[in-house]
Amino acid sequence: MDLSKQIAEQLERGDEGAVAELTRTAIRQGLDPRRILDAGLIAGMATVGERFKAHEIFLPDVLLAARAMVAGMEELKPLLVRAGIPALGKVVLGSVQGDLHDIGKNLVAVMLRGAGFEIIDLGSDVAPERFVAAAREQGAAVIGLSALLTTTMPIMKQVVDLLHREAGNSIKVIVGGAPVSAAFAREIGADAYGYDAAHAVDQVKALIGARDARAR
Repeated sequence: MDLSKQIAEQLERGDEGAVAELTRTAIRQGLDPRRILDAGLIAGMATVGERFKAHEIFLPDVLLAARAMVAGMEELKPLLVRAGIPALGKVVLGSVQGDLHDIGKNLVAVMLRGAGFEIIDLGSDVAPERFVAAAREQGAAVIGLSALLTTTMPIMKQVVDLLHREAGNSIKVIVGGAPVSAAFAREIGADAYGYDAAHAVDQVKALIGARDARAR
């Protein structure tokens, strides 16, 4: 079996050691780093995301797969840097000001990293100014806002309004969290709503794809 497929299969099983060893073997054998990344690590994590979305696996399984993904990326990252292979895009994530809940946000970060995005995770209780400043400084394509409390949801609108004033429509915003809805996202001017981590990944891909298409 192709090494990249073996990497994908072991990642799906959450076998951190096997993924790291197979990635090292693939590198020693001269397999193209892009293939190891796309057909191995990202393909495996994509399958994990689809199975999670279909409720075939659960959060502990995703976290094990994410650890395996990180193990493989640690081996592969120096080659990707040398080859100049970029991430799919940069995403700034955080729980909004006044909200200390971060489990959902952390899962979204895991899934986005697994899909090939570079994540700037600001943590929890993040002020609107920090979101906007980080996105502009890092050249991020998307800001992801999380809220678990109804009392902190208005902060999302503050972020969107500040972003539009300072950066126009060049940086997209996706929102999510238990009390958040698609209707609320539209109401505050956000560009997308993710109802769970796997759906958030699909939405971020769509936002970046639409932005890149306009840039061309």
